[in-house]
Amino acid sequence: MSDPLTTTAGRPDPEDAGPARYDELAAGYARHWGPVIRPAAVALLDRLDAAPEAESRLLDVGTGTGTLAIEAIARWPAVHVTGIDASGAMLQLAREEAAARIGPGDAWRFETIAGVADDLPFPPGAFDVALSSFVLQLVPNRGAALREIRRVLRPGGRLAWVTWLEGGERFRGDEVVDEVLAEAGFDPPERDGRSGDLASVDAAAAATRRAGFREVHAAAAELVHAWTPRSYTAFIAEFDEQSTFAELEPGERRRVERRLVQALERLAPDELTLRIPIVYVTGRAR
Repeated sequence: MSDPLTTTAGRPDPEDAGPARYDELAAGYARHWGPVIRPAAVALLDRLDAAPEAESRLLDVGTGTGTLAIEAIARWPAVHVTGIDASGAMLQLAREEAAARIGPGDAWRFETIAGVADDLPFPPGAFDVALSSFVLQLVPNRGAALREIRRVLRPGGRLAWVTWLEGGERFRGDEVVDEVLAEAGFDPPERDGRSGDLASVDAAAAATRRAGFREVHAAAAELVHAWTPRSYTAFIAEFDEQSTFAELEPGERRRVERRLVQALERLAPDELTLRIPIVYVTGRAR
């Protein structure tokens, strides 16, 4: 059987999953996938052409476990950040992380609201800056989500978002996972399913312009992460293929995990290094 979160590039892709699925995977996401994308997500803040002014209102679309929101609050005193996400479990983790990282003296500047990107529960012009990290590939209608973000930004308000680009090399670790799961009697994950990844840098820029943004800039980059055999096994068992491993009896699960670690240990470090093309986009609301 296959988990709906698996893609060709060795990254999770829960685009067909609802909030309940995100709730189920929230802890695994925070432990295993959030740290992988964090450097690329935080780098989005550096793409803004200037730091937000004091008392600026920031919107983090698809805040997840709060990585961007918390970093923005830590970096820029006096800004207020609203994080919106469809998953209540993700928002709970975000609040806990904010309390742990920035403390009650600043955590009050982080508000969380349950909602979806293409139907934002805010009035027009409510925010000065909008951010979104690895979310706009998941929404049913990216154009509608971008238009909603434009609606809730004041004229001249800034948008910065980052997501995956199509392409990238086949990740060798995925092939090992397929082989080990096949040995255990499971069908290999379907890694070529529906994807909302951007076709090109130009496509990302064009979508942003069509949604009502000017001064649009888009640039390609690459997310690079070096797994170890044990860290990738934990990622697979506790997040990416969590539902598959949950079906195994404890003894069988330990055997499969041990077999996966042993198989991954035969790979060279470069074969366990994830390299995924991404695109950063910035613009100003008309």
